[in-house]
Amino acid sequence: MKKIMNEPGAFVSEVIEGLLRAYPDDLAMVEGDERVLIRTRMPADRVGIVTGGGSGHIPLFLGYVGDGLCTAVAIGNVFSSPSVEQVAAATMASDRGRGVLHLIGNYGGDVMNFGMAADECEDRGVSTRTVLGTDDVLSAPSDRAGSRRGVAGIIFAYKCAGAAAARGDDLDEVARIAQKAVDATRTAGVGLSPTILPTTGRPSFDLADGEMEFGIGIHGEPGIQRGPLEPADRLAERLFDAVAAELALTAGSKVAVLVNGLGATPAEELLILFRSVWSALEAQGVLVAKTYIGEYATSLEMAGASLSILKLDDELLELLDAPSHSPLVRL
Repeated sequence: MKKIMNEPGAFVSEVIEGLLRAYPDDLAMVEGDERVLIRTRMPADRVGIVTGGGSGHIPLFLGYVGDGLCTAVAIGNVFSSPSVEQVAAATMASDRGRGVLHLIGNYGGDVMNFGMAADECEDRGVSTRTVLGTDDVLSAPSDRAGSRRGVAGIIFAYKCAGAAAARGDDLDEVARIAQKAVDATRTAGVGLSPTILPTTGRPSFDLADGEMEFGIGIHGEPGIQRGPLEPADRLAERLFDAVAAELALTAGSKVAVLVNGLGATPAEELLILFRSVWSALEAQGVLVAKTYIGEYATSLEMAGASLSILKLDDELLELLDAPSHSPLVRL
């Protein structure tokens, strides 16, 4: 294992310390808990949005706290859920009298701890709603879409819900917007090499030289197929077919496209994938209205990429176009 770090047990704390020192005008700790961060600028009468999950995915989740995005984030250990207490602290700090939306990926520990925190905060007078990202089409079939993992496509929900909150929408409306974005988003990914966990020094999964795993999760969850690495055009075609199959795209449809790097894949390779995806959309008469290429949801140093497509209507496009600011990611 070769990593730039000190003691493995201090890995997450030192990441967050570096983040707070680098961006003191954007992020601050909540109630002295280094694992709970809040944006420094928050209007007094807006719905709060809280996200969170395990460390190891920067800019997810820490990078989506900012103006026009999420209000606060609760962070766990590497690939581990934040605690109930941390989520509750983030929720209470985010409430400005209009309630708080929990917007998280669909993972068992996160769902359980955010749910328990929501109950605790409701008992303390804070209204909450929960929306789960479920965009990974390769993690479950369409008849079990509600059990799918939330991966990179959740950034579209962050952006749209954050814009709705920023313009003053109420809690139910912000939750509706977030769910609409989730429902209109599909993602598929491929892994080329594993991540090495800093606490153990071991890979999250094994993959032979020259192999890829189609459908792998961002924690190394098993995909649906292993095989020889395919040329970029063929790989893009497979990712596109998996994603587009459920979006009912037709000539004249508008979409936002995200080609996301998982941590160790160069931007050049992501652009090669995008050119193929763009050609496939153009061939169907689909307009690419918004483009996002880069690292938006990673898995430490995992090599690979994912493709997310959001099918747009006028409402979602207006929200994507709304201003936002994060020190870690361009939206």
